[in-house]
Amino acid sequence: MCLSIPSKITKIDKENNIATVDTMGVERQASLELVDQAVEVGDYVLIHIGFAMNKINEEDALASLEVYKEIIEKMEEDERRQAILEDEACPNKA
Repeated sequence: MCLSIPSKITKIDKENNIATVDTMGVERQASLELVDQAVEVGDYVLIHIGFAMNKINEEDALASLEVYKEIIEKMEEDERRQAILEDEACPNKA
């Protein structure tokens, strides 16, 4: 399953229009080419296949992250590994 987890922008490379984001402790890069709103460091975005798709407000982002944390805590270790493997194999992932 491919999930779009809220990710917090930690850096912006304006020259290349790429953000560095933190997704639950994992740092990655995402293109800002498809976001239709201005974003800045500290904003939350939803990412799909390497692109930030839209900006979301902090309250909604934090509420979603809490739900994801609760789900992860309830999963057995094997289920966690499988979820990671499935995410790595997501057909739409860049």
